[in-house]
Amino acid sequence: MNKTRLEAFSDGVLAIIITIMVLEIKVPHGHEFADLKPLIPKFLSYILSFIYVGIYWNNHNYLFHGLSKVNGKILWANMYLLFWLSLIPVVTGWMGEHNFAKNAMALYGTILFLCAIAYYILERVIIIAEGKNSVLAKAIGYEVKGIVSAVLYILGVVFSFYSEWISGAAYFIVAMLWLIPDKRIEKVFASKN
Repeated sequence: MNKTRLEAFSDGVLAIIITIMVLEIKVPHGHEFADLKPLIPKFLSYILSFIYVGIYWNNHNYLFHGLSKVNGKILWANMYLLFWLSLIPVVTGWMGEHNFAKNAMALYGTILFLCAIAYYILERVIIIAEGKNSVLAKAIGYEVKGIVSAVLYILGVVFSFYSEWISGAAYFIVAMLWLIPDKRIEKVFASKN
């Protein structure tokens, strides 16, 4: 199977996820700037989730750049990732609606953790399909950022029951770690050309 259809489908799902998230922010009834104040938690949760979806989109593109063929395992691993990503609008809305309450923060972190696990599975399935000596396998190497991210997600979930600020800081730090796309794949492909 050609990877173009898989990339186009994934791009479409991610675009819909962002659209659903922004539709959760309702226009205020008043016309004063003060009427925007209740939207601040929703807007902040939207910004963080938008960054996360953007990070996955960027890294998904880099990951598929190194892919030469698609098989059934890759299709299902990609669907597994899209499933967890599709839940981000729900937890984003819940978190913003309830001013970053403990349970909402815990569920948000759990979904982010499961997205990270799903991405890791997709990455491994692709590397297995391409071979351990493939350009992609060499580019990815050891996942330090991935391990640090997983630990921070777990800490964020645990701390959400004690301090929403610490929990939010953990999720924000992970986003900042990944905000700049992973250049390992880009560097390896550039050196091959």
